[in-house]
Amino acid sequence: MGKQIPELEEQHIEFIAAQKLFFVGTATADSRINVSPKGMDAFRVLGPNRVIWLNVTGSGNETSAHIQQDGRMTVMFCALTGKPLILRLYGQARVIHPYDADWDELFAHFPAIPGARQVFDLHVDLVQTSCGMAVPFFDYVEEREQLSNWARKQGEAGIHQYWHDKNQQSLDGIPTHILEGE
Repeated sequence: MGKQIPELEEQHIEFIAAQKLFFVGTATADSRINVSPKGMDAFRVLGPNRVIWLNVTGSGNETSAHIQQDGRMTVMFCALTGKPLILRLYGQARVIHPYDADWDELFAHFPAIPGARQVFDLHVDLVQTSCGMAVPFFDYVEEREQLSNWARKQGEAGIHQYWHDKNQQSLDGIPTHILEGE
């Protein structure tokens, strides 16, 4: 049933490529635990021990705050169609903002999604599979366009104002460093 290995194997990479949804979990030693659902064609495997994912503007910015203080991250995929499987990636992550030197290189792996605010670069040190037999079947219909439409409407200046007003610290007051120099 379950298996633990030190890196992604080809079947894991193929499984990841077929998924439309993934979950990210982070926390610091004394913060709330944050679990976020993600989608939008925002995940890439760069190697057996390296994955990146693009984070877009949202109401909070917990993941960024946590990673800058404690780099632990878990990413979970689960089969919602076909053969059951849960795949977890454990490791240490770093956050890359648009003002960072390697933003352009990493951002180029993704489609231009309005409101993009960070890329997370995860060094995977443990891959775990489990059965997933209790996960129900769900059918993918389509991506939601509300967030992209909202971000387009805001424009770059509106997005930066939103980051200033709502994304500079976590629920626990941990800074996110979303804006250079702030």
